[in-house]
Amino acid sequence: MGVPMTVRISGLECQLTHEPSGAVIRTVPPTDNGGDGSSFSPTDLLGASLASCALSTLALVAAKEGLTFGSASARVVKEMVGPPRRVGSLALEITMPPGTKPEQRARLEEIARGCPVARSLHPDLQAPMTFRYQ
Repeated sequence: MGVPMTVRISGLECQLTHEPSGAVIRTVPPTDNGGDGSSFSPTDLLGASLASCALSTLALVAAKEGLTFGSASARVVKEMVGPPRRVGSLALEITMPPGTKPEQRARLEEIARGCPVARSLHPDLQAPMTFRYQ
């Protein structure tokens, strides 16, 4: 089943609406591409999608498999390349929850790297994923 979304543009600002929930996200082009950088750009959302997908997938699968998993965070840095202009890399660093058991680390990292967004990225896009343990 598909998920309907609506996008409307006014000037350089897009308003994205997730129809099932009514949630709204705003995007504008970045300053290096003629926008004002006042919000996420469409390519920023690609990085945010990767980070949120990795964390969400970690939480879901860890719960199903009975793995210890608490509060985690992620930071993603997007780099553009070109021409043609495109996302060249999304470097993702995940800070794992305190107390993550060493014997579970390999499985948790495998889960994050296998999230649907990571699997959907073009192979030319560099997407290194590193993990920090506290």
